Amino acid sequence: MARKHYPDDYKQRLVELVRSGRSAEQLSQQFEPAAKTIRDWVKAADAAQRGPIGDKDAEIARLREEVAILREEREILKKAAAWFATEGGLSPKKRSGS
Repeated sequence: MARKHYPDDYKQRLVELVRSGRSAEQLSQQFEPAAKTIRDWVKAADAAQRGPIGDKDAEIARLREEVAILREEREILKKAAAWFATEGGLSPKKRSGS
């Protein structure tokens, strides 16, 4: 079974109708595409409006926050290791010559 290709302006018009309050099911009964197809077009249009930039910016912000936390943890560990080395009695014991 071959897939039917719909013109972009036709898809856009149905997306606008969904955004204006009509349901995909109503439009499916009135026009040819299935309700799922119309919902997929709406999702694709929403994703196109957001664009990949929004997703990249969110990911960059999340990674920067994670890097800041990791750097802070590393500094704490450095200080703890230095303290244990001097105060924790981890210096090697001296042996007697006997």
